[in-house]
Amino acid sequence: MRMSREEFLDSPRKRVTLLGMSGVGKTRLANMLRNDDWFHYSVDYRIGTRYLDEPILDNIKTQAMQVPFLKDLLLSDSIYISNNITVDNLAPLSTFLGMVGDPDKGGLNLSEFKRRQNLHLDSEIAAMRDVAGFIDKAKTIYGYDHFLNDASGSFCEMDDKDVIDSVAQNTLMIYIKTSAEDEAFLIERAARHPKPLYYREAFLDQQLAQYYSEKKLEYTAQIDPSDFVRWVFPHLFHARLPRYEAIIEQYGYSISARDAFEVSNADEFLTLIGDALT
Repeated sequence: MRMSREEFLDSPRKRVTLLGMSGVGKTRLANMLRNDDWFHYSVDYRIGTRYLDEPILDNIKTQAMQVPFLKDLLLSDSIYISNNITVDNLAPLSTFLGMVGDPDKGGLNLSEFKRRQNLHLDSEIAAMRDVAGFIDKAKTIYGYDHFLNDASGSFCEMDDKDVIDSVAQNTLMIYIKTSAEDEAFLIERAARHPKPLYYREAFLDQQLAQYYSEKKLEYTAQIDPSDFVRWVFPHLFHARLPRYEAIIEQYGYSISARDAFEVSNADEFLTLIGDALT
């Protein structure tokens, strides 16, 4: 969706998709706007509660069945396990995605890791296809005039032109662009707190081969899961930047992460977006 500043500011129903790397402030803005007549569509929440709900629960139950006390209670239907994913707590989704590596350190074998990666990709595509429908639901069911699509950090990895076209047709796509200082901060934070990530399979295979070579490893079970995430994150970060820039050059507009961080209310958000359209 291409708009002029005047068209955007005068529109009675604003529809925006925020794009960018994890940690650049998309969800912070979404949470702020949620209190000011904006519907917050969290793609990660949709993935976890709609498309990966059963696999997530199956994973939790599999772990619980390894504990004899819990196993007996589950088999006798004395207890049940449910998801408690919220927009602010996506831990079950992250835990399911997992990390590749030594099972004694919580890692997954490569086959299972790739299976979960593929499930996540399919789920993200499906959740993005739901955007148009939720724009209508936000108004007709919930009464929200404005809609914010809080995309995941792996949006640029989908390689599905039809989905990207659909999102662009239905929303104004805004990319939160990082500076060199922002990049250094996000990479350093990822090193302190490594977490599960999505990787394109070709990228993953390439990076694993390089990691094996540098670390002198022979197979997946020798990988320290957290160490691999620390090592691979800078490569992933810089691989995603040109992909995001190519998307936004064709479909949308950019704002700086620093300017986005300074936004404290809906009016300032509208002004920032409007300025990006000039």
